Amino acid sequence: MASSPVEDGVVDRVRVAEARRRGINAADAGRLSSVLSLLGDPVRVRVLYALDLVDELCVGDLAAVLEVSEDAVSYGLRLLRTAGLVQTRKQGRAVFYRLADHFPEPLLEHCLRQLVQLSRVASEEPERRGPRRRSAVRRR
Repeated sequence: MASSPVEDGVVDRVRVAEARRRGINAADAGRLSSVLSLLGDPVRVRVLYALDLVDELCVGDLAAVLEVSEDAVSYGLRLLRTAGLVQTRKQGRAVFYRLADHFPEPLLEHCLRQLVQLSRVASEEPERRGPRRRSAVRRR
């Protein structure tokens, strides 16, 4: 019986070792996944964008900007605050929300805006291409 050139399912041991060395550990991946899941809701994403644009707003003002209910904004802010992405400032009875001091600016400036653009392109592509076709089978 001839032995397979692939042992233990590994084809390129050098790249596997490099990916292991430089990769993210399970605990960090879990934390990152939790934070990114917060961005899975359009209201929360829009809250972050609005706060980035005007520094701080109260719940009622955010609801007016986003044209959603105050309950939806409150719930989103509670989750974002728990995750440490927004912080509050109280002025009398009013509570104002702003991005946390340590909020990663490149996240909004680059990553999220680029992802929005990619999603626009992806949603337009099927319309431009027409129906998906099966690829032809290559003959030898």
